[in-house]
Amino acid sequence: MSKEKIGVIFGGTSTEHEVSVVSGTSVIEQLDKQKYEIEPIYIAKDGTWYQYTKPIEQIKVTTIGEKITELEPISDIIAEIKKQDVIFPVLHGLGGEDGSIQGLLEMAKTPYVGCGILASSVGMDKVYTKAIFEKANINQAKYEFIRKMKNQYIYVDKQFNETKLSLREIVEKIQTKLNYPMFVKPSNSGSSVGVKKATNQQELLENIEYATQFDTKILVEEGIQGREIECAVLGNQEVISSCVGEIKPAEEFYSFDAKYKNAQSKVEIPADIDKEISNQIRDLAIKAFKAIDGSGLSRVDFFVENKTNQIYINEINTLPGFTKISMYPKLFEQVGISYKELLDQLIQLAKE
Repeated sequence: MSKEKIGVIFGGTSTEHEVSVVSGTSVIEQLDKQKYEIEPIYIAKDGTWYQYTKPIEQIKVTTIGEKITELEPISDIIAEIKKQDVIFPVLHGLGGEDGSIQGLLEMAKTPYVGCGILASSVGMDKVYTKAIFEKANINQAKYEFIRKMKNQYIYVDKQFNETKLSLREIVEKIQTKLNYPMFVKPSNSGSSVGVKKATNQQELLENIEYATQFDTKILVEEGIQGREIECAVLGNQEVISSCVGEIKPAEEFYSFDAKYKNAQSKVEIPADIDKEISNQIRDLAIKAFKAIDGSGLSRVDFFVENKTNQIYINEINTLPGFTKISMYPKLFEQVGISYKELLDQLIQLAKE
C-alpha cells in the first residue's frame, strides 16, 4: 500500500516565524513515517519557499531562534503543493493563519489541515472576532477599537462609525469607557507580539503608539483579574472539546517572553477548576469555533474572573502552537488522544 504524501509547511513571513519552525519540525518528527511520505516545506522570512534536502529524521528544532539549513529553493510552488495528498500548514500569524495560505491551497485544490479562509481570517483579526462573538452572545471583556492611517488616528465605535481624533483625545475617550488596567493589542498579531499592559494614561498612549508598529488596527481591552483557561477543539461538523488547562505565567501576563523564553511559566492540565465551570468553557469553546465557521482544529482561550467566577472569552487560535510543550496537543493527550493520533485525525478531517 502506497504512503500518503503529506506536505508540512512551516516558517513564514510573520513575527511568529521562529515559533512556527519549532511547531513544524515537531509535527514532522511525530508524523507516522510508516504511514506517510513527508515533505518538509520551509518558507523563509523573505517569503522564499524551500525544500529540505536531508533525510527528514534529521530535521529537528527545539529552541526558538534555531535556524533551518540544508535547503533548496522550490521553483514551482503550485506544482509542489499539487504533488501532496494533504498539506499540513503549521504557519502562525500573518500569511499562515489569516486565510492567505488557505486561499492558495483552495486554488490548488489540495486538501489541507485546519480552518478555511473565512474562519482563519476572522480568527486572526481580533476586532472582527470580537464582533462575531458579540453576535453569538459570548461574554467578553469591554473593548475599544482604533485605526491608524498614515499619521492620523481614527476612533471606531461599535457601529463602525469613524471619528478622526488626536491620539490624546482618543486616550481620553477610552478612559471614560474602560477601567485600568487595560491591554493594548495589535488586531492581527499572535503569540502576544506587540501586546502591552497600561495602568495609566501615559502608558496607554505609549502602548497604542507601540502597537501601531505591528498593525494599523488596534484593540484596547479592559483587563480581567482572573485565571487564564484554555480549551482545545477538534472536528468539522461533529466537534469535540478537550479538558481545560490553566496558564500560570511567570510574568505579569502571558507575553511572548513568558510563553517561549521564561521557564518559570507553567501550565496545569487539567486545570484545578470547578467541574461546572469547566463544562461551560468546553461548551463555549465549541460554540465560538462554530461561530467563526471553524473546521479541523482551534484552541480557545478564556478568563475566569477571580471574584465572580464569570467566564470571559479572550480569543480563538485557528492554528495553535504544535511544539511538544504546546497546550493544544497536551490538552488532548490528557483525554487519551496522543500527539500522533491527533495528527492522524487532523489529516482525516482535512480529507473530509
